[in-house]
Amino acid sequence: MSASYAQIDPKDNIIVAINELPKHQRIDIAGKTFYLKEAIQQKHKFALDSFKIGASIYMYGVLVGKAVMPIAQGEAITAANVKHASSVYQTSKEKYTWTPPNSSKFANTTFNGFHRKDGSVGTRNYWLVIPLTFCENRNVDVLEGALLDALGYSTTKDFAVNTNALIEKYKTGASAEDILSTTIIETKEEIHRNRIFPNVDGIKFLKHDGGCGGTRQDAETLCNLLAGYITNSNVAGATIFSLGCQNAQIEMLKKAIASRNTNCKKPIFYFEQQQSKSERHFIQDAVRHTFTGLMEANKVVRAPAPLSKLILGLECGGSDGFSGISANPALGYASDLLVALGGTPVLSEFPELNGVEQEIVNRCEQRTDADKFTSIMKTYGQRAIEAGSGFENNPSPGNIKDGLITDAMKSAGAAKKGGTSPIVSVLDYTEKIEKPGLNLLCTPGNDVESTTGLAGSGCNMIVFTTGLGTPTGNSITPVLKMSSNTALYESMHDIIDLNAGTVISGEETIPTMGEKVLEYIIKTANGTIQAKADVKGQNDFIPWKRGVSL
Repeated sequence: MSASYAQIDPKDNIIVAINELPKHQRIDIAGKTFYLKEAIQQKHKFALDSFKIGASIYMYGVLVGKAVMPIAQGEAITAANVKHASSVYQTSKEKYTWTPPNSSKFANTTFNGFHRKDGSVGTRNYWLVIPLTFCENRNVDVLEGALLDALGYSTTKDFAVNTNALIEKYKTGASAEDILSTTIIETKEEIHRNRIFPNVDGIKFLKHDGGCGGTRQDAETLCNLLAGYITNSNVAGATIFSLGCQNAQIEMLKKAIASRNTNCKKPIFYFEQQQSKSERHFIQDAVRHTFTGLMEANKVVRAPAPLSKLILGLECGGSDGFSGISANPALGYASDLLVALGGTPVLSEFPELNGVEQEIVNRCEQRTDADKFTSIMKTYGQRAIEAGSGFENNPSPGNIKDGLITDAMKSAGAAKKGGTSPIVSVLDYTEKIEKPGLNLLCTPGNDVESTTGLAGSGCNMIVFTTGLGTPTGNSITPVLKMSSNTALYESMHDIIDLNAGTVISGEETIPTMGEKVLEYIIKTANGTIQAKADVKGQNDFIPWKRGVSL
């Protein structure tokens, strides 16, 4: 895609500026020749035709907006002259047909994972420490302080901040100007310690602000989410802290675990503070039992597993005008490859499917899933309206600045992460992923709430595409970040793992980039590559309370 501008779909009546285009530049595309009425910023769009008020605007082959003022051919498409619009949708009666990509390159490929007694395979081997209520967060901190350094879990720093240099200057009467000109970032510091339990990748501490107050439904949802984390294939076992009187009771969590795995064999230790002799006894018991659990977890070693054991979360955030034409379709191709190999990609963020609902409905293998998707989307949309918002308010200021001016335009690009394969299951938030093939999971558009939900439903890998940059990670599931453009990759290479900007420059095609993505996923699943979010210790965990979150 090395041209200066492009029509993404033959039905599109707006054109994407691949490079910044000057005013009066001649445009030759789709059998038409005209001159730009104004300069067009990179990633933004301009009109292929002249539009009257109310004219339909198409991109990616779908309706993404309506003109709210006359727009001349060659004029920029902006948030001022176009407003969000999307097509109505209904249950399809036609059977969806799909031709899988050629996956023979990966036919005999395996990854070395942690095999669980329920048949699942993890890409990591973690121990969890979880409070059932925010009242126990301090005790979680105490356990973290007692275990991490003592057990030799290394910390890595790209750099160290020398605040003492500022203190010394302040003591000598330095001015604000002197302080601002002082270099306080020092050379890379690495601390490596020998782990007592080398087969345990880490201990993760999932603090949160829920479990009590709110509604009983919030407590049930939280317990379902925590049960999903405990039963995730990347987890060996867990230590649970309960105060005793909160809404999220131990029995509620046990019931949620049993609903996912009726015969869960993982070591899980429960501690209720209101039943303990003292805080000291409470912590002592927790540390001793956790140590024995780590001894058991350390017995599990990596062994070869087929790629069909990969459950891949598909996420995007901080999207730009290139996300839908480079990173997202490349991830979509990797998703299709994984389906062809028997694996399970999972598309999330339902607010970012607004405008492509008909395509989703058409791809559902079962009528019940199509109806479930339609019901969830309509309910979500109605609640957003009742809260004084709506899907049309989804694009962030950063999205709009970089060319995504309507929610349907953003959604049509975001949906490309799901590739083209049939949809085998539609799941609501916290429901367990069970069917191989492309799944849909209802999560909000909020990046961390969504990645938290993907891990809670069973994903053992996540790929997160971004056009603007994000440090987002997850407590138990590796999150690989992929940039839509090379400039971002070069400026934020310390937090971005993959670069799909080579698709924009013409160095890669969508298929070749998609294959590279899958190869990188496999290396990460093996443990031979660490996601940069993991290196940084980006252990994000934010449960969704099912309120309106776009």
